[in-house]
Amino acid sequence: MTSVMIRGTTIAVALSFFATGALAAGSSSAPARDTRPGVSQYNSGVKYMKTGKFEKAQAKFEAALDRNPDMAEAHNNLGYSLRKQGPAKYDEALSHYDRAIELDANLAEAYMYRGVLHMLMGNEAKALQDHRALTKLDRKLADALQAAIASGEEPDGLEGLARSW
Repeated sequence: MTSVMIRGTTIAVALSFFATGALAAGSSSAPARDTRPGVSQYNSGVKYMKTGKFEKAQAKFEAALDRNPDMAEAHNNLGYSLRKQGPAKYDEALSHYDRAIELDANLAEAYMYRGVLHMLMGNEAKALQDHRALTKLDRKLADALQAAIASGEEPDGLEGLARSW
C-alpha cells in the first residue's frame, strides 16, 4: 500500500511540475524588445502620427531613417506625416512612398498612401495604378483607396499606417 501511495504521489508531483512548466513556457512578462537601429524613434513617430502631431512624427521618422535608412515602414509613415502637412510637402512625401515601395514591394500600406497622394495631386491614372497593385496585396486597403479615388477625398483614419514594433 505504501509503495502504491508513493508512486501515486510521485506521478501527481511530476504531472504538476510539467503542467506548471508548460504554462510558464507559453507566457512571458514582457514581449521581446526590437533592438534594431531606429525602431525606438520609429515607434515614437507612430505615436505622434496617431495623435495628429505630424511635425513631431516627421522628426521621429527622420531620426529613425538617420539610424536605419532602409526601414521601408519609416519611409511610408514619413510620407504620410509630410502629406498631412499640406500640398507644399507633397513632392517630398511622394519620394518617401516611392522609396518605401523600392525597399519593400509588398508593403501594401505604401501603395495605399501613395495612391491617395496621387489622387490629391490630381493624377488619377497613377492612383488607379497603385490601386491595381494594392488589390494583389490587401483587399481591404484596396477598397479604401478605391473609395478615396471615387470621392476625391482623403479617407478618414489611418488605414495605411505601417505597423509598429
